[in-house]
Amino acid sequence: MILHHLRVSWRNLRRNPAYSILNIGGLAMGLVVAMVVGLWVADEFSYNKSFSNYNRIAQLMVRGTNSWGVYVQWAMSPPYAPELRKQYGEDFEHMFMSSQPWSHVLATPTTSVVKIGYFTEPGFAEMLSLEMIEGDRNALLHPTSVLLSQSAARALFGSETALGKSLRLDDRTDVAVGGVYKDIPVNTDFADLQFLGTWELYTSINRNWIRLDDWRQNGFLAFAEIKEGRDFAGVSQKIKDVKLLHSDAVEAMNHPQFFLHPMSKWRLYSDLEGDTETGRIKLVWMFGTIGMFVLILACINFMNLATARSEKRMKEVGIRKAAGSGRFQLVLQFFTESVLISFISFLVAIVTAFILLPLFNQMAEKQMKIPFSEPVFWIICLAFTVLTGILAGSYPALYLSSFRPGLVLKGRSTTGGSGVLRKVLLVVQFSVSISLIIGVSVVFRQIETGKKQSLGFDPEGLLWVNTRTEAIHKHIDAVRNELITSGKVSDVAEANEPVTRFNAVVTGFDWTGTGPNNDIGFRCVWASPENGKAIGWTILEGRDFNRANITDTSSMILNEAAATKMELKDPVGTLVKMTMFDEVRTYKVVGVVKDLLMESPYAPVRPTIYMVDNSAHNVVNIRINKGTSLEEGIAEAQKVFSQYDPSSPFTFEVADVAYQKKYGEEERIGKLAATFAGLAIFISMLGMLGLASFVAERRSKEIAIRKVLGATIPEIWQMLSKDFVILVLISCVVAIPLSWYYMHDWLQQFEIQTELSWWVFASAGALTLVITLITVSYRTLTAATVNPVNSLGSE
Repeated sequence: MILHHLRVSWRNLRRNPAYSILNIGGLAMGLVVAMVVGLWVADEFSYNKSFSNYNRIAQLMVRGTNSWGVYVQWAMSPPYAPELRKQYGEDFEHMFMSSQPWSHVLATPTTSVVKIGYFTEPGFAEMLSLEMIEGDRNALLHPTSVLLSQSAARALFGSETALGKSLRLDDRTDVAVGGVYKDIPVNTDFADLQFLGTWELYTSINRNWIRLDDWRQNGFLAFAEIKEGRDFAGVSQKIKDVKLLHSDAVEAMNHPQFFLHPMSKWRLYSDLEGDTETGRIKLVWMFGTIGMFVLILACINFMNLATARSEKRMKEVGIRKAAGSGRFQLVLQFFTESVLISFISFLVAIVTAFILLPLFNQMAEKQMKIPFSEPVFWIICLAFTVLTGILAGSYPALYLSSFRPGLVLKGRSTTGGSGVLRKVLLVVQFSVSISLIIGVSVVFRQIETGKKQSLGFDPEGLLWVNTRTEAIHKHIDAVRNELITSGKVSDVAEANEPVTRFNAVVTGFDWTGTGPNNDIGFRCVWASPENGKAIGWTILEGRDFNRANITDTSSMILNEAAATKMELKDPVGTLVKMTMFDEVRTYKVVGVVKDLLMESPYAPVRPTIYMVDNSAHNVVNIRINKGTSLEEGIAEAQKVFSQYDPSSPFTFEVADVAYQKKYGEEERIGKLAATFAGLAIFISMLGMLGLASFVAERRSKEIAIRKVLGATIPEIWQMLSKDFVILVLISCVVAIPLSWYYMHDWLQQFEIQTELSWWVFASAGALTLVITLITVSYRTLTAATVNPVNSLGSE
């Protein structure tokens, strides 16, 4: 019987090719979206799960309360891990300090590369269960050993073995390759880990500024792996007060507490400062919901197209029933047809997804693949396809099979309640479409809000070169002179950070009226005197730094936010004491600059202090002359840098490009949402076309009679379109409050937000109405122009 139903279903599909293409195409489109979104969601939830100890790994964090409110701090001090190992060793399999991931120069006599690495205490490779290709993880017990990733080893030594080979690290010290590990998967927080060095080596190289016994020197990371049988909440409760016991009077006011942030939450629950842990999980649920709704729209589209053909299939059903077919057989026939369409749609969808996945990966910055070799994938897909077919065919099967043969064969109307359900389904389609249009509009308005923020500096013609060795710093005067003399560069300056990010937050400042116990933290930037001119900042009060002024090493410049936070009416001339490493230094404020947007464009600029330090050399800022192209300036800089530091690859960033990356996440969200919204609207148009066809068929004789009695085509078009306009208006009433609620919630992650203006919602409703009328007009005008004789000929 199943084979019979399949043959009949196949004949029906071949007999109505236009209907079949619309139905299969719409359902396939919904399945493509569901499949791609499903792969994206699965990738997000699988983040870091490639590590075998995934459920026991955590990062040590500090939570406290200061004048800004609740804060969460990842930056740790060197004594943290040793103290926790000493007091709570029974709870930890591993607990160790680590440097921040940073790029370093690894060089052989013939090759040099820049790779990102960590310097850690022993146990890091064990914690991550790195898969060794050469050597073993215990090689890091030797201070001057490093472990290389497979790709880093290949870049340095080609096909030769790397084990035991010598490397020059940042042109400062020699290390030996103790092992090579397999590259870490990309969907992890350690995907960029290209080499591992030892904490002992790191502190030895930087012993002039790292103090292993200083509980206030933040800027490092701490990771832990708890023992089997322990839980993160329990261990966090044990260790929470260790930080407080080693805090000074000012820091103790903030009630700092240690806690462990599990690896399982790093990706999706990174916002830890509120009452509940949130973060990227909101985005996952948002896209998951969009994928589900787009598939539901495709199913609704299937239903509407099927019922649009109901007038043509009523007699078929009537004859089948008169010939003895029971309702169960008819239901099975229609379900077989819908499942067959679903399977064909699935085949179309999987081919389409395979073709489009590279484009989607590029848009989402992913490296997803369809897991063809995974049996679980096929089981899920087949089950999902059958379920989709049953869901999509449920309404047509139950509706068409309910026709009464006596009435059908006499040409009379059948069920009367079905129209309400069809209208409800169409309201769902409209509501989802309107909601998606509103969501996309709000996302792009939020991006534009960020782009309207004042940068406070001139990004055009500004680039910076990342320096990782001492070579450029030792010859910085010569480098500056040669670049300026070339006529292609106007200014050159060193700084500890690029202008688009910060690393240091410092407390311990005291000025008139504050007392020694103020807990305000300032972003601090140390640079050479020319830095302000090089980046193009704007002096609002006082003066800029000047290399000729020898007192500027004891001067500081504030940004507007710092002057406001310090409540200084006349900041220039104010004396500020700074306590660092038990040393108190007094600085004089010589100027105030316009706020520089160094962090998120969606957050207020933080109080920042700029100071002169001629030893700061992480980056070299270069200002290219107005008459010189960016390419010419970069080429000149590369020539000079290669002359003075031939062992290091020339790596640079352009300010415009670096700043544009700050919108990367939001722009990806916008592009993905716009793509899905466009598909949802297109599927909805097919559904509207189906319902319009249904209405036109059901009212064809009414239309003919009205035309005979003198009705014009515009009047008939208005009559047939009126119901759709009403449905759109009802959909607006449903969609607008829901959209406002969810988009208002999404905007809460930004301190600077776009307004949810009324016209955004009105425009979405108006656009949906226009699309609806354009879609419906095609079918209604076709029906309105049919010769009445043809419609009334059967009477």
